[in-house]
Amino acid sequence: MKVIVPVKRVIDYNVKARIKKDQSGIDLSNVKMSMNPFCEIAVEEAVRLKESGIASEVLVVSIGDKSCQEQIRTALALGADRGIQIETDNDLDSLQIAKILKVIVDEEKPKLVILGKQAIDSDNNQTGQMLGALTKMPQGTFASNVDANENQVLVTREIDGGLQTVSLTLPAIITTDLRLNEPRYAKLPDIMKAKRKPITVRNAEELGIDLSSKVKTILVEEPPTREGGVKVEDIEMLIQKLREEAKVI
Repeated sequence: MKVIVPVKRVIDYNVKARIKKDQSGIDLSNVKMSMNPFCEIAVEEAVRLKESGIASEVLVVSIGDKSCQEQIRTALALGADRGIQIETDNDLDSLQIAKILKVIVDEEKPKLVILGKQAIDSDNNQTGQMLGALTKMPQGTFASNVDANENQVLVTREIDGGLQTVSLTLPAIITTDLRLNEPRYAKLPDIMKAKRKPITVRNAEELGIDLSSKVKTILVEEPPTREGGVKVEDIEMLIQKLREEAKVI
């Protein structure tokens, strides 16, 4: 069984994002970048499937400029076998990314595609579902547990009402939630081995996909500063504040 794991390069979750002076986007200069945390969970799940003998190969795909090879190498150090970089300088939206991934899926013919449910920079939570629609593959989103064999996979999903388990016939798509697993740390010998694993670089424009974005960023600004709370002496004053300031009564 071949497993494809798309990964995304994002600002490290420990870094406070800075907005550009012209408010056109996020300032990425001299900022620590890392693999999207949900993508790390997806890589970990794919590697565990390989270690259990269910998966035979783990292929990592990343879309962006040459810098995203750093995240591909990280995934290779964690146990993936090879990587593909789709090179582009364009700021792509979810649908374009899904279309690019569909081309890779059609070529590689994996039994499983495991993605993070969302990226922490855009928080769109769209790519996995769009890829499912484009490929017509069954999907199990927000996975908190995965039990796979050669023909099907049971996915336990986190939903508002609790947990839901769905059975998917392979090939299928899974998007990972936080509680699926705890990603491992790459060991130094594995980091050294990852340098010898192959990464194929392909130009996004050669895939025959319209890369012009349909989404336009008008303005990026910080959320309003939250005002401090007010202490009240009794219930009557609380009701008065709710009536006069919050206007909820």
